[in-house]
Parts: sequence; structure tokens; C-alpha cells
Amino acid sequence: MALRAAPLPPARRRSADWRRAIAQAYFPLDLDFRDASRFDGALAMWKIGEVSLSRLTSEALRYRRHPRHLRAASGEEEYLVTVPVTSPVSFSQCGKDVHCRPGGFILERSHEPYEFAHAAHADLWVLKIGATLLAGRLRAPDRFCSLAFDASDGAGGLLADLLPLLPKRLASLGPASRATVGRQLIDLLVLAVTEDPRTLTCGASAVRAAHLTRIETIVRARLADGALDADSVAGAAGISVRYLHDLFRDTGQPLGQWMRGLRLEAARAALADPGCRETVAGVAYRAGFADHAQFSRSFRAAFGQAPRDYRKAHRQAAET
Repeated sequence: MALRAAPLPPARRRSADWRRAIAQAYFPLDLDFRDASRFDGALAMWKIGEVSLSRLTSEALRYRRHPRHLRAASGEEEYLVTVPVTSPVSFSQCGKDVHCRPGGFILERSHEPYEFAHAAHADLWVLKIGATLLAGRLRAPDRFCSLAFDASDGAGGLLADLLPLLPKRLASLGPASRATVGRQLIDLLVLAVTEDPRTLTCGASAVRAAHLTRIETIVRARLADGALDADSVAGAAGISVRYLHDLFRDTGQPLGQWMRGLRLEAARAALADPGCRETVAGVAYRAGFADHAQFSRSFRAAFGQAPRDYRKAHRQAAET
């Protein structure tokens, strides 16, 4: 999809077209134009597996996500990952203000009110990722919407370098390759976030946050082990079972429920991947489900479809 707002006279038509384009690419927002009569902008969007990538260039603009937008919202929460190229952006959500210069990136939640603005002409690369997909790789990603991350070096730099290259190559990639690239973009994003030492102190004490990060690493590495339980997780983390449950009480989600969610998301991602040739039973086993019937019931409850039907629907969508 590609749209350019100029020349589209008169100003009312120009601003209305831009609002519609923004709502289609991301979600509905209120827009404050510095000068609607002279506004110029361009927006292009590409689908990369379960991730969407867009490039947005425009004159100075302010975007607002209000509670009324949230009341009208349907569907899953989404995250935007914004990488400014030419000028700084400001972002405010949940009482936290972030200023991000070129060479950085920020995360934005769709299901909380926010304000996003740039005071000069901006060139932005934006990833849109479903909350379930991101949370399957990064525990409680909403913790990180108050930070600007480094996109000049390390995993963040690699992610920022890749984004402008992708549109030139996507036409030569099939559905399975696109799905793989989409997952790799998320993996790079997660690496960029988790390698930042500040993430250990977001929303909890440094010690408790460090324990939770270590536990998450242990569980993800042993997800296929159906016997993984609180005793073995606590032993691997070097803490007591009581303290383990106490840590998860702070998160508002019991350990068992969190582990089941990780397993279901791992299975869902595999079934949505056109390149995955494993049987449904094999996918379930690799995600840590020894009982296929229980897996099918849990999957249907979480995603509204039986595993086999979910895979079929995604393969058909990838072929169209």
C-alpha cells in the first residue's frame, strides 16, 4: 500500500485522506496539523509474515490516541516500534514522557491513550506487531514503553539497518520466507530491548526484575520439556519455590498460566508458519504438550480455532 497526501486539494480533503491512511496502517488517531493547507506526506506499507512494516514521511504533526478510540477498538492490542531517521520525536503514554532522536527507537501501545509528535519534517520506519506475538517472546512488553532504545549499535542498530533494505527484496520472497523474516525482525527487537541494562529496573526492583529475566530465559530454553514445573524452574534459577511464586504474584499472572501461554504462543507461531512441515502433534510436543487432546482444547480456547483449522486458514491466506 502506498499513499501520498499532496497534491490533494483542498486542505480538508488532504487532511481527511491522511487520517484514513493512518487509521488503515495503524489504528484510528486524532491528528493536529501545523498547517493543513500545506501539509505534505507519504506512507508506504509492506506485510512481512505476521509483522507489518511502514515508512512514513510528513510535515510536522501531532497524533493523539484518546479513550474514545479505545472504547471503539476491536481485536487484539498491537505495538508500534518507531525508528526516527531525520528528526526527533516525542511520545507520552501512561504518565511517562520519552524523547527519541534519530539513532533510537520507541515502543507504543495501541490500547492505552498516548500522544506522539514531531516538530519538523520526519522520516519514520514503523513496525506493527500484535501484542500476543510480542509477549510470546518478551514478557510484559508494556514495561518498555517509557524508554528510548539504542538503534545505532548492537541488535538495535542491525534492526534499523535492515528496515530500509527489506522493501527492495520482499517481491522476491515467498510466503514462507516472508514469515521467517518477520519472526527474525521480532527476535532482533527483543534482543535490542533485553540487552539494554535499564530493562532490569522497569516496573520492579532490580533484584526481582533480574530474577524474572533469568526465569524467563530458563523457561524459554526448556519449553519443550513437558515435565518443567515450579520445582525445576526454581532449582535452575537458584531460588526457592515459594519465592518463585512470590515473584509471579507481582506480575499478576501465576507461573503455570504464564508458561502455558508461552507454550500456546510457540505452537501458534509454528502453525502459522507456511514453512513448518511438522505435524500438529509434533508441534504440540515441541511446545511442551504431551497430551494432544488437552493441547487442542487449550489452543481452541486461546485462539478460537482447532490447531488443524488454524494452520489451514493461515496457509490459504499465505497463498492468496
